[in-house]
Amino acid sequence: MSTLTDTFRRNGASVPLLVTAALLVIMFAAGSAQYEGFFSGQVLVNLLIDNAFLLVVAIGMTFVILTGGIDLSVGAMLALSTMVAAWLVEQHNWPPLLVIPLVLLIGTASGTLMGWIIHTFEIQPFIVTLAGMFLARGLCYTISTESISITDPTFVSIAQTRLALPGGLFISPSVIIALLVLLAAFIALHRTRLGRNVYALGGNEQSALLMGLPVARTKIAVYAVSGFCSALGGVLLTFYMLSGYGLHAVGLELDAIAATVIGGTLLTGGSGFVLGTALGVMVLGLIQTVISFQGTLSSWWTRIVIGGLLLVFILLQRLSTGRRRT
Repeated sequence: MSTLTDTFRRNGASVPLLVTAALLVIMFAAGSAQYEGFFSGQVLVNLLIDNAFLLVVAIGMTFVILTGGIDLSVGAMLALSTMVAAWLVEQHNWPPLLVIPLVLLIGTASGTLMGWIIHTFEIQPFIVTLAGMFLARGLCYTISTESISITDPTFVSIAQTRLALPGGLFISPSVIIALLVLLAAFIALHRTRLGRNVYALGGNEQSALLMGLPVARTKIAVYAVSGFCSALGGVLLTFYMLSGYGLHAVGLELDAIAATVIGGTLLTGGSGFVLGTALGVMVLGLIQTVISFQGTLSSWWTRIVIGGLLLVFILLQRLSTGRRRT
């Protein structure tokens, strides 16, 4: 046991990422051996099609968690984005090219405001974003308590578009958008000053202050990014569901946190990989796919398995960071 622990400590935060990648391969191999039709490139591509909105939201969550914060408002903000988009497009006949930027602006502004409150008044992110969650979810029901179907030709056209890939595979435009967001996030975190500041802030905020880093600007920026990603995730969900509803994405904030942690990002901040978050989203999607192929298990087994995985990965995080305290 001590040898295993020492191995984890030597390899640091890369261990959970490697375990996630290995888990994804093992799950896909096991599903392929167990279920006919599982071994298919389209099955893997469908993971991205079905979870493009979650990937975008989880990327925003990664920025926040890397600084040692948390954002519980992402699911409610996503639902509010679907409601605003559906309400303006369907009931007020606003053009989608105006509605979509407005929705993204609302999400970014809300994230910026929460980040400013967290930094200025030194309130725990849990409390501020919890308030944001209740506020956004409540605003959904001031618009409508019922689902609003979207029949706008532009939304319907995007929702029904399939982009062909080699081998007879296809993807949706939402996948392209999600992958572009992933690429932008990777570049921002690993090739820009903002990314270096994010990791420094998560490693030790007091040290970041002493080094003269823009802590306030960085902290506000990551919540703005999370708000933007939540709103963009809402837009992608409207393409997927063609509706706005106040009960969309209930519990999505927990899925985003789970994907981020399973992808190797430390909950305490300062260490993690946005590509790992993408792998975490794929793992969550693959769990749902396996249960769907199995056919007799309740969908609640998805939550049970995810809960078990979270415990395992939190343990891995504890083992991999234990050396910092020795």
